[in-house]
Amino acid sequence: MAKNEQMVVSLDLGTTKTCVLVGLLDEDGLEVAGFGIAPSRGLRKGVVINLDSTVESIRQAVEEAEKMSGQKIKVVQTGIAGSHLQGLNSHGIIGVKDREVSARDVEQVLNAARAVAIPLDREVIDTIPQQFFLDDQEGVVDPVGMSGVRLEVDVHIVTAAAASLQNIYRCCNRAGLDVRGVVLQQLASSRAVLTAEERELGVVLVDVGGGTTDIAIFSNGTICYTASLPLGGNQVTNDIAIGLRTPMEAAEKIKRQYGCTTMRIIDQDEAIDVPSVGGRPPRKLSRQILGEIIEPRLEEIFELANRELHKSGVYDQVVSGVVVTGGTALLSGTAELAEKVFEQQARVGFPEGQGSGFEAVKNPMYSTAVGLLQYAGEKHTAPRSNGNFSRLEIGSFFNKVMSWMKDFF
Repeated sequence: MAKNEQMVVSLDLGTTKTCVLVGLLDEDGLEVAGFGIAPSRGLRKGVVINLDSTVESIRQAVEEAEKMSGQKIKVVQTGIAGSHLQGLNSHGIIGVKDREVSARDVEQVLNAARAVAIPLDREVIDTIPQQFFLDDQEGVVDPVGMSGVRLEVDVHIVTAAAASLQNIYRCCNRAGLDVRGVVLQQLASSRAVLTAEERELGVVLVDVGGGTTDIAIFSNGTICYTASLPLGGNQVTNDIAIGLRTPMEAAEKIKRQYGCTTMRIIDQDEAIDVPSVGGRPPRKLSRQILGEIIEPRLEEIFELANRELHKSGVYDQVVSGVVVTGGTALLSGTAELAEKVFEQQARVGFPEGQGSGFEAVKNPMYSTAVGLLQYAGEKHTAPRSNGNFSRLEIGSFFNKVMSWMKDFF
């Protein structure tokens, strides 16, 4: 690695796969230097259910990424998803001391907005400013240096179950990694697949992963609503395995190769080979049968997502339509089905990057990993806003010290 290059790494802990991306950051931008993928068997619906299996998946993905990039990985930026996540909007207000807004005033008004009652078993993972108000002027993006006497802010606060966060940190630590930060997966995916115009005009992001479907609404350039459903591509695969009486691995292959979410575009005469269970000979079945299984399940997921959107209270701000991403979005007809259910224009979101190497990961299944890498690149040189550590960071440090002491004795 050249002296003027800095390395950033993203870790996407998914229900079906663990993905590690290595990026090199220099004056020309961010370049993807390597990646590693390993099957994930230790997570269910975004939550760790088996520490050892998760640690092994992380190690496999890291080793593959290290071989490809030629770099030693020690620090990662990871994401979090799951139905245990909760989002809420809050408001903060302070008086400006010197009639000119400083960075300290911005920090104080954000702290005032964070001052909401949060149970001890939950942890704040992100506080996202939506807009600032300076006296009677609203919609201020950056108030630093402006004159005024009263500063207000609207923020979106995301909290997670502290135990789930601790387990993610513990898995990474056992795999020999330090976690630079945990990012909401919807926020990470949005960096990779949404355009600035969509975020400004109002757009819905639907990230259909293996175990969860993560939803976010963006308006006026910022996130204003988040939700997560405990359903995803694994439910589709399970339906195929039961409906076609085939093993899960074969069902996953059939879904990726022949899956279609809109039956009307399937040729009625097309047939597919379906492996049987227990060593029985394979069978030929109409692809129409596969469509009859996939379409209702994905339509159900979209309908549940649509209900969440209508409960948000900000759905009327969506102008740019719906963007569907995640591995399941690759199924033929996904955009057409989304337009039917959401009654909005829809497209499939592919991750985009400005530097070299991004073509290798230009696939909706890598949207979160690419977004995490871009987020890590932007925050790599950013200093801490203060010297305080969260309860989560203190717990992670304590766990590493205890692990070292156990190994020593």
